[in-house]
Amino acid sequence: MPQIAIIGAGSAVFAQAMIRDSLSFPALADSTFRLMDIDPEPLGYMHTIARKMVEQGGYPAKVTATTDRAEALEGADYVIVSILVGGREPIVDEIDIPLKHGVNQSIGDTMGPGGIFRGMRTLPAMQEIAYDMEDLCPEALMLNYTNPMSLLCHGVRESAEVRLVGLCHSVQGAHHELARAIGEDPAGCTSWVAGINHQAWVLSFRCKGEDAYPRIRRAALQDAEWYERETTRVEMLRHLGYWVTESSAHNSEYSPWFRKRQDLIEKYQGEGWRGGTGFIKELYSTDREQYMGRLRKLAEETEEFSLKRGHEYGSYIVNALETGETFRFNGTVANEGLITNLPWGCSVEVPCYADRGGVHPCYVGDLPPQLAALNQMSIQSISMAVEAALLGDEELLYWSLAYDPLTAAALSLQEIRDMMEEMLEAEADRLPQFRL
Repeated sequence: MPQIAIIGAGSAVFAQAMIRDSLSFPALADSTFRLMDIDPEPLGYMHTIARKMVEQGGYPAKVTATTDRAEALEGADYVIVSILVGGREPIVDEIDIPLKHGVNQSIGDTMGPGGIFRGMRTLPAMQEIAYDMEDLCPEALMLNYTNPMSLLCHGVRESAEVRLVGLCHSVQGAHHELARAIGEDPAGCTSWVAGINHQAWVLSFRCKGEDAYPRIRRAALQDAEWYERETTRVEMLRHLGYWVTESSAHNSEYSPWFRKRQDLIEKYQGEGWRGGTGFIKELYSTDREQYMGRLRKLAEETEEFSLKRGHEYGSYIVNALETGETFRFNGTVANEGLITNLPWGCSVEVPCYADRGGVHPCYVGDLPPQLAALNQMSIQSISMAVEAALLGDEELLYWSLAYDPLTAAALSLQEIRDMMEEMLEAEADRLPQFRL
C-alpha cells in the first residue's frame, strides 16, 4: 500500500493526472494519496475530485488532504512536488522588468532573469521539504516536477540527503514530434536523449530498427509547416545537427541567437504565443476567482472522469519500484560521470531505468562538442545561481545573470547590474535570503 504525498496538490491538472495515472496500475490501486497544499480552498476541491475518481473506478485507494506538510510527509514512500512559490504576482516582475531593460523572454521559468529569480524564491521552499523528508520519511523518493528543474535539483542535493529525480514531459513530446514529422508511429521508434533539462538532445532516433535522422533532417529542410511551428528547433537542427527536446518558445531564450534583437525575434519567433513575450504571464493570468470557479466546476461535475492513463513519468516510476517491472525514462539527476564532457555534480537529464532496486541513471559519455558547449553556458550560470540562493550572495546572483546566454547577448555588464537591482527591490519580500 504505497503512501504517496503530493506537495502542491491544489493544481487541478497536475494532481488529478498523477492520481488518475497511479490508480490505473493494479499495484498502486490501493495507494494512500496524501494531498498537501498551503491554500485550503483548491486543496478541498482536489480532495473531492480525487475521491470521486477513486469511487468511480471502484479502487481500494484512500485520499487524505492537509495543509500541514509534516502530516503529509510522515512515513511517505514517494513525495511528488509541484509548487509555485509566491503565487502568480512575481511572474509579472520577472518578465516585465527584464523586458524594460532589454531582455525579451518568452516564458522565463527555467533560465534567463525570470528563471533565475524564480529559482531564488523557490529553492528555500524546496529545501524545507527536503529537510522534512530527512526527518519524517528518509527512505522516500522525491519526484520533482517544479521549475527551474536543474537549479532546484542541484540546490536540493547541495542542501539535504534525499533520494531525488527531476521529471519533465519534454522528452516524450520530442519523441512524438519527430515520429510524426516523418510519418512514423512513435511506438515503433526508439530514441536516446541526454543533456540538461529543457535543453537535452535527441542523440539517436531509430524507427523499425533503422537510423531515422537522415529522414528527419530532410523533413527539416522541406516541411514549411513544421518550420513555422518549431522554428528555432529546426534552425538548431540545421546548424547544430541534432533535435533539442523543449519547445521553440523555450529554446529561443536558452541561447544567445534568437531573441537579442527585434528583427531576430520577428524572423524566428513568428506570431502568437510560440514567440510572444511573457507567455507565462498569460498562462498564469487567470484571477483567483476564475481559477477557483474552474476547480469548483470540476469538483461538482456529475459526468464521469476519464480514467485513461496518461504519459507523465511519475506513476510509471512508482509502479516500477513497487513491482520490479522495469521502466525506462529520462530524468534529471546528478552528473556523476554520466555525461563526461559536462561538469561533475551538475544536474543532467539522461536515460534512467527504474525497478525494484531504485532509479539507475545511464552512462552517456561525451556529447557532441557543439551540444556540450551550449549546455555548459547554462550550467555555469545555474551553478552560480544555486550558490547565490543558498548563501544569499548578491554578487553570485549578478554573475549568474551576467553569464546567462540570453542576458549576456542583450545587455552590458552595467545594464545587467541595473536590472538585477531593480528586480531585487521589486521582490525584496519574496527573497529573504538577500536581506542584509
